[in-house]
Amino acid sequence: MHSTKQNLQVLFEDNHIIIINKRAGDITQGDKTGDKPLSDVVKEYVKDKYNKPGNVFIGTVHRLDRPTSGIVIFARTSKALERLNKMLRDKTINKTYWALVKKQPKKESDNLIDFLKKDTKKNKSFVYKKEIEGSKKATLHYKTIKKLDNYTLLEIDLETGRHHQIRTQLSYIGSPIKGDLKYGFDRSNKDGSISLHARKIEFIHPVSKEKIALIAPTPDDVIWNACN
Repeated sequence: MHSTKQNLQVLFEDNHIIIINKRAGDITQGDKTGDKPLSDVVKEYVKDKYNKPGNVFIGTVHRLDRPTSGIVIFARTSKALERLNKMLRDKTINKTYWALVKKQPKKESDNLIDFLKKDTKKNKSFVYKKEIEGSKKATLHYKTIKKLDNYTLLEIDLETGRHHQIRTQLSYIGSPIKGDLKYGFDRSNKDGSISLHARKIEFIHPVSKEKIALIAPTPDDVIWNACN
């Protein structure tokens, strides 16, 4: 599944940053698969659009898991990249996710606080209720925003950004994400995606200091469309 220039959905761009609505299946940054990453597609887009000679700078600020869709920020200058990296560390970039789960959690809304440990061999994270060696504290808040016939739509605010955090924590409370075989859902989505979408982002622009607030349209499929 490759991005081409035509289907690159740009939500915001200026001289310093470019924000994309990533399709499920696209990889944010190059990995061992050798598939073309979104960062390269964005580079080509900028190069073509602004007729830039030579090499174009695109810095990856954060990633989204390959089967996940939604908002990804790229920096167009090293100054913006440095500042955005600091903002991520300082937790001043607010990200909100939508997740479709099969089993509605027992509570309509809740704070989940766990310790996650990543198993690199399995590329999977596991929940522990107490801190163990190599684990990291993981906190998220979810609330139920819509009940469909077979699924429930949750809105999730992340306080920490751990490996597969939303997928692991929701699975642990018995509400795995639709299509997420790795974390206990019973069948895959046709396109290999999981129904987790980086829906909203809010932050202060690292250079202009204006407030940026964006919403990424959900993937075009029957169940997502029923959520809007």
